[in-house]
Amino acid sequence: MPPINHAVLSASAAHRWLECPPSAMLEKELPDETTVYAEEGSVAHEIAEYKVRWYLGERDIPMPSTGNFNAEEIDRHTDSYAYYATDKIETIRKSCPDAVVMVEQRLDFSNYVEDGFGTGDLVIVADDVIQVIDFKYGKGVAVSAEHNPQMMLYALGALNLYGYLYDVKTVKMAIVQPRLNSISEWEMSVDELLSWAENTLRPIAQLAAKGEGEFKAGSHCRFCKLRATCRKRAELMIETAKHEFKEPAELTDDEIAGVLTIASDISKWAEDVFAYAQAKAINEGKHWRGFKVVEGRSKRQYADEGKIAEVCRDNGYTLSQIYKNTLIGITEMEKLMGKKQFRELLGEYIIKPKGKLTLVPETDKREEVHTLGDFDEIPLF
Repeated sequence: MPPINHAVLSASAAHRWLECPPSAMLEKELPDETTVYAEEGSVAHEIAEYKVRWYLGERDIPMPSTGNFNAEEIDRHTDSYAYYATDKIETIRKSCPDAVVMVEQRLDFSNYVEDGFGTGDLVIVADDVIQVIDFKYGKGVAVSAEHNPQMMLYALGALNLYGYLYDVKTVKMAIVQPRLNSISEWEMSVDELLSWAENTLRPIAQLAAKGEGEFKAGSHCRFCKLRATCRKRAELMIETAKHEFKEPAELTDDEIAGVLTIASDISKWAEDVFAYAQAKAINEGKHWRGFKVVEGRSKRQYADEGKIAEVCRDNGYTLSQIYKNTLIGITEMEKLMGKKQFRELLGEYIIKPKGKLTLVPETDKREEVHTLGDFDEIPLF
């Protein structure tokens, strides 16, 4: 897959920088984050693109590979998207046979946002309407198309491309999330879109491009690169967690409901901070006051199951004793033989791999592990 060039003030991140303008320039300095979920989403997008292009007659393009991801699941969900997308194409072509259909189209909206561009999954331009369709493979939260800034920026880009050729009056937007059985549709007039672009988008984008404006925490923090260290988010979470509980000693039902409402956000924030601190400690040797890095717990494993079975048979154990579809577990084997004989016969064939490094309080009884970063300043000679 070729490298992807991302705009700093991109359409996909617009929900963040429109809410928190100075975050964009700070995120720019941080490395991109890669997760298995993002990789799976990229694969699914390639398959979805292939299916729509094949429908449009592009038969000479190779079918993308699903790699190690669930091919059947990706095929099923990209089919759902492709059915929706091609149905929209057919519907629009009935009233406008020469409608322009663009797949994975670069859309430039830099007349409103400095160096702003994005890539639309599917854009259809007809006599009086622009249809923008976005495919999302995530299954965390259903995304609404209503007043969605990413979709509105795509629509501006499409209008920049073809607005001078077509008398477009309406922009229709749709977000398709097959794994959530969610299709969100919304439309607005071109006049409303241009008013938003001029009065809301442009002034905020100017602030964001200069790293100015006010920090603001909220749901848009979820995928921000600064989410673990952002002071504004920490202040919001700490303030949210403060409750003035009155008598009686036990919480009321309303207070418990209030805690439930905020618990998820606070828990996610705490997880983000811990993941950041742990990565710094393990990968860079960063020391956090009151904490240390230790080996996590691990389970014993058979080094060679064939050899284990051979030793057991040579010492009078039957297959029915040591197998239950597969070789019985180590704990059960130890119980079968007794600890002494288990050690004598199989001890050399049992391994206990190193546990995964983890950050824990200094009061933890496990021995501290010194990471590579701890020795950065030690001379080699």
